[in-house]
Amino acid sequence: MPDERLARFEAVYRETYGQITAYAVRRCDSPQDAADVVAETFTIAWRRVDELPAGDEATLWLYGVARNVLANHHRSESRRKARSAELDVKMVDRYADAPDGGLEREAITQIFRALPDDDRELLALVAWEGLDHKDIATALGLSRNVVRVRLHRARRRFSRALSDAGIRSTPESRLAPVERSL
Repeated sequence: MPDERLARFEAVYRETYGQITAYAVRRCDSPQDAADVVAETFTIAWRRVDELPAGDEATLWLYGVARNVLANHHRSESRRKARSAELDVKMVDRYADAPDGGLEREAITQIFRALPDDDRELLALVAWEGLDHKDIATALGLSRNVVRVRLHRARRRFSRALSDAGIRSTPESRLAPVERSL
């Protein structure tokens, strides 16, 4: 029985992979996103191979699965962009009272986005999600000490980049509340 299921899945995969891939590529912003959509579509097909219709109906069924996967992907991407924008707003709102606040806000946003992904993630988990070292360690599967060290380094890189851009980051400056919250 398992061999029959595997053979059926492999046959459907061979017959439909190109069509499903083309479908995803036309609807995604990047090849990587399309590859993720295709992989998820066929993962679902494997899990539900017993529900897979026969013949040409299998292709149509896979289009429906791919459509749902794409919808989930787009919702996730929209949420990620909204969270990123929300974080940017929270960070730059702290500088609204500065005469050159608009320029600083733009610079801070660019500097934050230029940080390595791991630094942005750590800083965001603290500033945005309000997590402490223990919570971050649990979420990322790291020790608290590793989180403490990485967070210290991320803060230092962020502070150095702000300083290089001419944005003061001394404890007396307006950045102090941001740095403490990060």
